[in-house]
Amino acid sequence: MSSISVFIYGSLLPGQSNHAIVAAYAESCRPGQMVGCMVDCGDYPALVRDQAAKQRTSIIRGLWMAVDRAGLAAMDVLEEFHGIEEANDYERIWVSDAEDNSLAGWVYAWESCRGLPVLEDTYWPDVYARKKAKEN
Repeated sequence: MSSISVFIYGSLLPGQSNHAIVAAYAESCRPGQMVGCMVDCGDYPALVRDQAAKQRTSIIRGLWMAVDRAGLAAMDVLEEFHGIEEANDYERIWVSDAEDNSLAGWVYAWESCRGLPVLEDTYWPDVYARKKAKEN
């Protein structure tokens, strides 16, 4: 069975709210970086790879996770990805790592910010920890 590489950057990361969805499918993980920016959706972020993000050369830190087909299907359900020519919340697009072109795979992203605030941070767990600290 072949592994499928997916860049995760938000609630699927270890220690985050949706990590359990992919933990059982993770064959390996490796740190990585993606060109784009994150927008704040509340309890999770969305990656945006629009022209403005590319011009700013914003970098998002996350993990390249190798999963099997069942793991990718579980992520598709979470991200409300129904297919290439379907109405989706997130699109699943093929990308390369910002620093290591030998790392490539899928990432779930939005086509635009959808009016949500752009985060200046590069790592979602840092953002979420600060949010939780403010609530307490």
